[in-house]
Amino acid sequence: MRLGRVISTDGVAFVKIDEGDVDMATGRVPAEMRAHEIKDHPFGTPTFTGRSWSLAEVRLLAPILASKVICVGKNYADHAAEMGSEPPADPVIFIKPSTSIIGPDVPINRPPTSQEVHYEGELAVVIGQVAKSVPEERALDVVLGYTCANDVTARDQQRQDGQWTRAKGHDSFCPMGPWIETDLDASAVRLRTTLDGAVVQDSNTSLLLHDIPSLIAWVSDVMTLLPGDVILTGTPAGVGPMTAGQAVGVAIDGIGLLRNPVADRR
Repeated sequence: MRLGRVISTDGVAFVKIDEGDVDMATGRVPAEMRAHEIKDHPFGTPTFTGRSWSLAEVRLLAPILASKVICVGKNYADHAAEMGSEPPADPVIFIKPSTSIIGPDVPINRPPTSQEVHYEGELAVVIGQVAKSVPEERALDVVLGYTCANDVTARDQQRQDGQWTRAKGHDSFCPMGPWIETDLDASAVRLRTTLDGAVVQDSNTSLLLHDIPSLIAWVSDVMTLLPGDVILTGTPAGVGPMTAGQAVGVAIDGIGLLRNPVADRR
């Protein structure tokens, strides 16, 4: 099932989106695809109001508003190497604020305090139920689904501060979308990041140093995960800067394409 969130002339709604092939280069979807309004929320077994819209009639928002976004650093060996680090024995986690979340086609705003804003394409895990100290063997039971994400980073601020909160936490620094795929085995899916259409990252989630069940177990032992919370699983090698006027895309097989323009914040 594809779960999303849209805004229409009727307001904001959670929806189930029809299946259909996505153009992984442009993100275009068939015109006949529709969004079916979900009553209340998408957790558990959704119920529907009977109202629907064609995707041409609505704008896709970030598919979920998380109470917290937990990110995993250096979770691909090649990215750890390009950052001059050894792969960590245990997951390295940090948090992005909910105010950093944006949806598809919304600009990533480079702050005037940074001259080096980088893209980091990632697979995002969306939690579907309250989870605390979940064992690895049951970890996937608490997953609602998966979406594409971009862990945007002010790299110069990361180096300057010696920790990552400011560098990772600016408004618009957590694009997510276009929707959540619930029926996906995300253990070995291809992930590509493009900058103005050129591929800059190309990897596979099979190369995660700490896989999805172990990340859920690790994080949920630290903090209680709530429905809608998101875990970003890490980025592969190939991170680099974005400038105003460019567009960055994160494409994950089985999900779709998340695309965002880049602008300078005034």
